[in-house]
Amino acid sequence: MTDTVWWKRGTVYQVYPRSFQDTNGDGVGDLPGITARLDYLAWLGVDAVWISPVYPSPMADFGYDVADYCGIDPLFGSLADFDALVAEAHRRRLKVILDFVPNHSSIAHPWFAESRSSRSSPKRDWYIWRDPAPDGGPPNNWLSNFGGPAWTRDAATGQYYYHAFLAAQPDLNWRNPAVRAAMHDVLRFWLERGVDGFRVDVIWHLMKDAGFRDNPANPDYAPGAPEINRFTQVYSADRPEIFDVIAGMRSVLRDYGARVLIGEIYLPVERLVAYYGPDLTGADLPFNFQLIQTPWRADAVADLVAQYEAALPEGGWPNWVLGNHDQPRIAARVGPAQARIAAMLLLTLRGTPTLYYGDEIGLGHVPIPPDRARDPWEHNEPGHGRDPERTPMQWDDSPQAGFSTAEPWLPLAEDWATRNVEAQRSDPGSMLTLHRRLLALRRDHAALSVGGYRAVPLGEGEVFAYERFADDQVLRVILNFGAAARDLPLPAGGWTVLLSTRAGRAGDTADAALTLGPDEGLILRRS
Repeated sequence: MTDTVWWKRGTVYQVYPRSFQDTNGDGVGDLPGITARLDYLAWLGVDAVWISPVYPSPMADFGYDVADYCGIDPLFGSLADFDALVAEAHRRRLKVILDFVPNHSSIAHPWFAESRSSRSSPKRDWYIWRDPAPDGGPPNNWLSNFGGPAWTRDAATGQYYYHAFLAAQPDLNWRNPAVRAAMHDVLRFWLERGVDGFRVDVIWHLMKDAGFRDNPANPDYAPGAPEINRFTQVYSADRPEIFDVIAGMRSVLRDYGARVLIGEIYLPVERLVAYYGPDLTGADLPFNFQLIQTPWRADAVADLVAQYEAALPEGGWPNWVLGNHDQPRIAARVGPAQARIAAMLLLTLRGTPTLYYGDEIGLGHVPIPPDRARDPWEHNEPGHGRDPERTPMQWDDSPQAGFSTAEPWLPLAEDWATRNVEAQRSDPGSMLTLHRRLLALRRDHAALSVGGYRAVPLGEGEVFAYERFADDQVLRVILNFGAAARDLPLPAGGWTVLLSTRAGRAGDTADAALTLGPDEGLILRRS
């Protein structure tokens, strides 16, 4: 119960750099902007800031197409700006986690330019090249995650290269030891600059079937779903050889002390937990996105938590995520009232929580006019774009919500003048205050940060309850997923309300029963 590893005790806060704070008036956020807001993050009470890609890039996929793994795109600043950010974060006892994008580079990366120059290029095998099918078409039926074929023919050499995402994002060949060595050097470059860990983009994609077999048809595919769902990705991703690759990354980090390796993984629970690796040699935190994909009902969420806890390997540390730059915001999915329940759930379940910027002020769905759409996926498959969850952070009621002096790269929410940090900072009933108090409770109570977990059956279908415990401390969390009040029994002995999702109940006491308000969550301490 006394584990002090920072990434187990702490809360991760994801920053999408384009949308956090602009300091040079171009309408796009930058590294000095993140540095300027570190005091806010320290005040909020998070422990680590995860920064989405800031590498040099043509921005075909807004930084996930990397042209230089050891630099900073001028749009965001410079290496000196990055070093200053790390230093200032550490001065505030905040950790820095950097996005690492090893599955694919940009088509503009010098490695790919050399690879495509000829079939005999020394770097030809750094990427995935295949001869055409007998009919001259793509080598197999693999599809891009952004729609269309995953193979593009190179006219000069007559072969196809593979790209799991955009044609401008060719996949690297992780079966090549030279690629692994080069990428390990990239990790060391940033570790030497003080980075405290990495979030590894699409980590389950890094190895592909050696025989490049066709993916089988998905019997559950429904028209209107993203095209990638037409087939089950059994040969293009989640291959058994991946665990050796991840263990290699992990070994690099271990040379630098308590650094964290986080893997982005969209897989069912039984496959997700495999990414802890044999004998925990895999990712420290294989990202658990199950709350994003599970129906928002008390019974469904309770079942998910039980399933996940049971599936974890011995010693594996859990983690939870409600949203990120690729998924609709939690307030858009469940509504503003239940977004409060979601916040209490995220910050009281066992394991490391990741909080997405803007969720702490209740940002919801932001409509994007067609002429302002920026996401390439939206252009390829309208209706599936990710712009609404990437809109600028809303800081105050000044022009452009304090984000920039220029028109932001994406629109603000319509309610930006009232839904912003400054408006909520001193409001005891605000979403921001709720998050800050939840984060303070996590710091102050070992039961919440590193304690055990057990479900509490109540026989009430719209209420999910559980206890967190450490040593002689027991806290009970009760979450009402319904819109009606509930009278609930309590074990005798006396309970005190530490926090409610509604203002004004902290300090209340209860003995054998309590009333749970509509859409209300409570944290109780046993006397």
